[in-house]
Amino acid sequence: MTNYARLYRLRLTPWERYGKAAAASVAALLDREEAERSVPLGRALDLGCGRGQFTPDLARRGWEAVGVDYVPAAIEAAKNRGDAGVTYLVGDVTDLRSTGLEAFDFFLDIGCFQGLDAGQRVAEGRGVSALARPGATLLMLAFGPNRMRSRVGGVSRAEVEEAFPQWELLTVEPAETSGLGWPMNRTDPQWYRLRRRT
Repeated sequence: MTNYARLYRLRLTPWERYGKAAAASVAALLDREEAERSVPLGRALDLGCGRGQFTPDLARRGWEAVGVDYVPAAIEAAKNRGDAGVTYLVGDVTDLRSTGLEAFDFFLDIGCFQGLDAGQRVAEGRGVSALARPGATLLMLAFGPNRMRSRVGGVSRAEVEEAFPQWELLTVEPAETSGLGWPMNRTDPQWYRLRRRT
């Protein structure tokens, strides 16, 4: 598992570049997600939210947005941003039951799942499934398996499906990487969209 707490302490957060460089493509994916829903949109959980890069946008779009991350310093930084309509909490995505959270309609995982080992990925899938309302969707960005996997993470389509057996895989699309340096441009990142079976 990627040691995000250590990387935050060292101020090495290359994943935060993605939000700026790919803002238009992330917005288009969220637009598509919302086009299939009625207002109010419902509850959204940002898994591995870090310092709250994407969670506030979910709230601005009309979601009841919650961000969860296991790194206390990241959650503290997210709370200090003062974003309206967002709840942040320290919690482990591999043990969502312990967070006391209630059901959600949408889950966003941008780069969290890919840093987990096989058992942790299954645990995240189990926790997300337990919190998912019927028909809920999950939008996940993950690096593909690559030779740098031990350092930067990565998962295959089969590993995503294995962790979410109660979900239908709707789409797998390449992620936009133009303008991004290492490791994004060397890891074949994919957007996975899944729906919880009813």
